[in-house]
Amino acid sequence: MTALPQPLRQAMLGDRGGALVLAGLGLAAVLVPVFNLALPDSSALHLPDYLVSLLGKYLCFALLAMSLDLIWGYAGILSLGHGAFFALGGYAMGMYLMRQIGARGVYGNPLLPDFMVFLNWKELPWYWLGADSFLFSIVLALLVPGLLAFVFGWFAFRSRVSGVYFSIITQALTFALMLAFFRNDMGFGGNNGMTDFKDLLGFDLQATSTRAALFALSALAVALGYLVCRLITGSRLGRVLMAIRDAESRTRFLGYRVELYNLFVFTVSAVLAGLAGALYVPQVGIINPSEFAPAASIEVVIWVAVGGRGSLYGAVLGALLVNYAKTYFTGALPELWLYLLGALFVAVTIFLPKGLVGTLPALNLAGLGNGPHWRGFWRRPALEKVKPAPGPRPQE
Repeated sequence: MTALPQPLRQAMLGDRGGALVLAGLGLAAVLVPVFNLALPDSSALHLPDYLVSLLGKYLCFALLAMSLDLIWGYAGILSLGHGAFFALGGYAMGMYLMRQIGARGVYGNPLLPDFMVFLNWKELPWYWLGADSFLFSIVLALLVPGLLAFVFGWFAFRSRVSGVYFSIITQALTFALMLAFFRNDMGFGGNNGMTDFKDLLGFDLQATSTRAALFALSALAVALGYLVCRLITGSRLGRVLMAIRDAESRTRFLGYRVELYNLFVFTVSAVLAGLAGALYVPQVGIINPSEFAPAASIEVVIWVAVGGRGSLYGAVLGALLVNYAKTYFTGALPELWLYLLGALFVAVTIFLPKGLVGTLPALNLAGLGNGPHWRGFWRRPALEKVKPAPGPRPQE
C-alpha cells in the first residue's frame, strides 16, 4: 500500500475487500503457473492446462464485469451492450493472431486468412493493414471500443438519454454490430469468426508455458483495472459521479457538466472491456459474432448484480462465482444446468437484493446467519409494547 501513489493510496484506504482481491490476484498470478509448470502430473496440486485457460477466461470476464460496475454502480449508467466493446477488443486481437498464421493455414496463402481465400477475396482489406503488428493490435483493441463509446456517448448524453432508454439503445447497438459481423463481406470471418490461431509473439498458444503466462497477464490486468477504477471512484471525480447517480438534476443545477462526466467514465469503461476481450481471445482460441449477442451483455449485468454493484470487487466476485457455477452445472447436470442457473439468479434477486458483497456486512457470521437482515426475513419481529404517554403532573 505504501508503494502506491498518494491519490491512489487515499482511494484505497478502508477498502478491505479491494485489498483482499488484489492480494488474491497476486497469489493466483504466482501460484497457478507454479502448480501448472513446476508440479508433476501425478501431484494432487497439479493444475492441468485446460484449467489454467479456464481460470484465465474467468479473469477476463471479471475485468469485463468490473468495467460495467464502474458505470452502473457509481454513475448509474446501465449498459446492456457492454459485450460489444468486449467483442471489438477480441476481434482486434483476433486479426493479429490470424495474420500470424501466414502460410500455415489450410490454403497456404501467406497474406490472406483462410476465410478470405475461401470467399475469393483477392487482396487484404485496408483496415487489416497493420494487423500484423502486436503493438498496433493492442492499441486498436483499446482505441476502437473507446472511440465507439466516445461517439455513442457524445450523442446519447448530450441528448440527455438516460435510464431505461439508454439501456435499450446500447442493446440496439450491440445487436446491430452482431448483424454486421455476421456478414461475410465485412471481412471478419462472418458466422464462423476467427479461429485456428497458432502463436502469439512467436510463442505457441498451445504450449503450457504460454497458457500460464496469459493467465498471469490476465490477473495483472484485473489488478491494474481495479486500481484504475478505484482511483476514479475514490477521487473528487468519483464523488461527482455518485452525485449524478443519486440526484442528476440537482448536480446539474449546481453547475456540473453531467454529460462530460458520464462521457468520460463510459469511455474508460469501454477501454477496459476492450482490454478484457483482447486477453480473452488467445486463451479461448476463437472469436465470433456471438460475443455481440444482447444475451451476452445481459449476462454481464447478472454477474455484477450477483456480486453486488457499487463495490468493484463485488463484480469480480460475481463474475468468478457465476461462471464457475455455469461450468460446474454444465458438466454435472447438463440437462438441468439452465434451470439451476436461472434459480440461482432468482434466489439472489429475492434473498440478496444488494448482491453478495452488499449483504455480507449485515450477516452475523458468529450466529450462523442470525444477523439483522435475515432475522427480519425469517420471522416477524415482535411488536413492542406501547407505553402510555405520561399524564399531566399532579399539581402541588
